[in-house]
Amino acid sequence: MSNSVLPQEGSQQQLASQTKVVQKDSAGGLDPDRFDWQEVWYPVCYIEDLNKSQPTRFTLLEQDIVLWWDKNEQTWRAFIDQCPHRLAPLSEGRINHQGWLECPYHGWAFSGTGKCELIPQQTQQTKAEVSQRACVATLATAVRQGMLFVYPGRAENAAKTKVPIVEPLELDPDGWICLNTFRDVPYDALTLMENVLDTSHIPYTHHRTVGNRANVSPIDLEIIESGKWGFKGTWAEGPRKGTLGRQDTTFIAPGLMWHDLTSKQYGRTLTVVYATPIRKGECRLFARFPFKFSSILPGLFLKLTPRWYAHIGQNRVLEDDQIFLHYQERYLEKLGGSANFTKAFYLPTKADLFVSGLRSWVNQYKAEPFKEVECLPPPLSKEVLLDRYHSHTKKCASCRTALAQVQRLRVGVAVLVALIWGLLPLLMLIPNQISIITIVVSSLVMIIGLLIWLGLGKLEQQFYQGGEIPPRNLPG
Repeated sequence: MSNSVLPQEGSQQQLASQTKVVQKDSAGGLDPDRFDWQEVWYPVCYIEDLNKSQPTRFTLLEQDIVLWWDKNEQTWRAFIDQCPHRLAPLSEGRINHQGWLECPYHGWAFSGTGKCELIPQQTQQTKAEVSQRACVATLATAVRQGMLFVYPGRAENAAKTKVPIVEPLELDPDGWICLNTFRDVPYDALTLMENVLDTSHIPYTHHRTVGNRANVSPIDLEIIESGKWGFKGTWAEGPRKGTLGRQDTTFIAPGLMWHDLTSKQYGRTLTVVYATPIRKGECRLFARFPFKFSSILPGLFLKLTPRWYAHIGQNRVLEDDQIFLHYQERYLEKLGGSANFTKAFYLPTKADLFVSGLRSWVNQYKAEPFKEVECLPPPLSKEVLLDRYHSHTKKCASCRTALAQVQRLRVGVAVLVALIWGLLPLLMLIPNQISIITIVVSSLVMIIGLLIWLGLGKLEQQFYQGGEIPPRNLPG
């Protein structure tokens, strides 16, 4: 393969012949020729965003589940979100005083194993709760690196399947400073993986956020090992025209990847992304940014930055490509999807090697997460695509709390301004020097309060909606 051209036809076979194929303890089931998306551990929430006092609903691979804290066993549980009685969603219920998950419809209660412990409507002589039909279907859970993982496949396979963790974090858990965010995004998990594996888009798509068009240069990627488990690759020169050093990339199938970059100027930086499939055309993105800085000050600054404030900036970055990714996967679907990617995409340079590697992996291991007969839903409007409240804020403990505080503070400032405005006419009736000073000070306080009120309004809006024009397209 030349340095400047990536062949398209037959790229799957060429990738296999030019990379070292290795077998690893991985997900996807026992069939060596097929990847099963059910037989995978998926992150569903950061632990810090879960509330131990109430159940949380999530959709994983089109299956609604309920997450809840079992105080009796001191562990997180995941159930199929259906009461066996009348199929009411258990996520609308509560955790009762006995520590059981209680159905909101008729009060049936379930312990952590899914066993029905109570049916309030039956007589003392009957024991309907002992029937297997009274039990709730459960899913295996695990907590790793601050995240709750759920296994949607066969229960007996959960313990045999490796939880996809970021290995550098595991080797030195206390040596990193980590920024974390998440968002439910309106495109598939594979579309997300394809996007984040593609480092060449950053200078253009994220110009003025985390990229700069001036840093564009040819990219010579190499895949050094691959298999059903995923692949590892490297970019010898690295980003910013080689000024930062070599960048290594790891893709752990089907939904984890990280870029690993070490530079003399900044230290070591990881860019980690998980893609958890919700349904066709939607996934939950978990982005993690672990740092090992070469100096103390950057780390201190990050530690002092409120999590909600960092999320506002990270949402802005995610919105840089939110709209066109939503449309891109629909165009690809019309042209045949991954099975036809070599004809749908024109990939003439080695900058697209990881994109080609991902799509080749999908085809080689028949790894489409949803049935091919399923079609993507109609495209959403820009307003919906840029929604932050429902896709992030209401599900994020720090942003949800910060929004409530901003709203309360804004009301308090409005009351203060209104009070001063109402008192000013009375102060003007008092003819002495003290009253004049009081009027001037009160007027200044009112003006400052009004400016604060307007500023808080702009801040409040950032919890609800992203900007329609991305920073890269702003004039100047």
